[in-house]
Amino acid sequence: MDMHNVVVGTAGATAEDVVAVARGEARVDLSREALDALGAAREVVDALAAKPDPVYGVSTGFGALAVRHISPGLRTQLQRNIVRSHAAGMGPRVEREVVRALMFLRLKTLCSGRTGVRPLVAQTMAAILNAGITPVVHEYGSLGCSGDLAPLSHCALTLMGEGDAEGPDGVVRPAHELLEAHRIEPVVLREKEGLALLNGTDGMLGMLVMACADLARLFTAADITAALSLEALLGTEKVLAPELHAIRPHPGQAASAANMLKVLADSGLTGHHQDDAPRVQDAYSVRCAPQVAGAGRDTLAHARVVADRELAAAVDNPVVLPGGRVESNGNFHGAPVAYVLDFLAVAAADLASIAERRTDRLLDKNRSHGLPPFLADDPGVDSGLMIAQYTQAALVSEMKRLAVPASVDSIPSSAMQEDHVSMGWSAARKLRHSVENLGRVIAVELVAATRAIELREGLLPAPATRAVLTAVREAGVRGPGGDRYLAPDLAAADSFVRSGGLVRAVEPVTGPLA
Repeated sequence: MDMHNVVVGTAGATAEDVVAVARGEARVDLSREALDALGAAREVVDALAAKPDPVYGVSTGFGALAVRHISPGLRTQLQRNIVRSHAAGMGPRVEREVVRALMFLRLKTLCSGRTGVRPLVAQTMAAILNAGITPVVHEYGSLGCSGDLAPLSHCALTLMGEGDAEGPDGVVRPAHELLEAHRIEPVVLREKEGLALLNGTDGMLGMLVMACADLARLFTAADITAALSLEALLGTEKVLAPELHAIRPHPGQAASAANMLKVLADSGLTGHHQDDAPRVQDAYSVRCAPQVAGAGRDTLAHARVVADRELAAAVDNPVVLPGGRVESNGNFHGAPVAYVLDFLAVAAADLASIAERRTDRLLDKNRSHGLPPFLADDPGVDSGLMIAQYTQAALVSEMKRLAVPASVDSIPSSAMQEDHVSMGWSAARKLRHSVENLGRVIAVELVAATRAIELREGLLPAPATRAVLTAVREAGVRGPGGDRYLAPDLAAADSFVRSGGLVRAVEPVTGPLA
């Protein structure tokens, strides 16, 4: 896979493919194998459509209306109608990268040869992605069962040349104008094709894949800021010894401890916990940092296993099986994806919570072991980072609310035919918000820890820490001094963390971090 070219075959896609298309504007091509599989499956559907026997999705209505047999003369209208009626989303638009991931993943399933659509349908979807046309998809409309119905319907509407979409210039226009401008012919849907475009977990899966990519970077960043806070608090690195983590063999915990130990190598600040104000042990937020972050890492590893399985899946109902059988099924239920989306929100909230506790400790003169109140230049005249911690606490509080699982809820729909749903789309939407907040929380800890380290005059921080100090100041985060407008510093720190700048600053000194 080239970052500028992703070839879709019959065997699914990788997480890297999804990110390349959603965020990297990679071009999408269909393999010869995929085109052959599409053609073979379509022959099966055409043969069934010619028979008098009703087949769900081919010659019947949908959902609770599946009992009606649809005559051949109405089947094109049926497929067009399901798209139009299901494009019923409301609320603000979702992000462009989410829509691109959703479309690419639906295309991935079409190319499996299990859905029965014509090659033309898949080719048109690829052309729309390659043209940079992004359907307008709304926040609300998916219950995470029978697929992400409304979001996918808004995408299918664009294939038909209906509804609104955003062009590559960022301007929203009628879809038919954008298709015409890029010489893309609208698709006239035939038997089963409308249904096949709607029936997948693609939206929630795309958001899961991107959240996993973001969280992997943030977990590493959190290990770095935890190490900086330990250093600023004159804590001990002895609790990070590999032999201590080997006797409780959780792989994520060992990885986090190893990261922190690399960052703290050759520090002149650690090991002073027995000096003027002796401590037998550091506080839990410092001493147990690898255990908490490591549990999050292991949660992420589990989520990636689920995502990889789903990326290899062909989710539709009905599906064309090997040998030409067409069968209804329940594979569109989003529970496997919804559960891990919720689980990641819990892990992100707890990681943010422990980071906030370390920040608060750095600002409290009674617990910071010699640092000035709120790391202020002239306490009383200056407030220092007092309100930065308020902002961090507000972010953490919201993350705790976002950690309440969506997947335990279910509201029956479609006249009780769809009587249990996953709410996976909702789980994905709140996880995106939680991941954004986690980056901000880590950024505030970074601002506090770097300022605190610079206030420890006479003690030489670790080489990796010195590299962070140089890089973060170059990124626009100012060091100790009198009070000033603080929001730009926090925004610069957030960008530094989110872009991977923090990790890039450290790794030339430490070597690769997990």
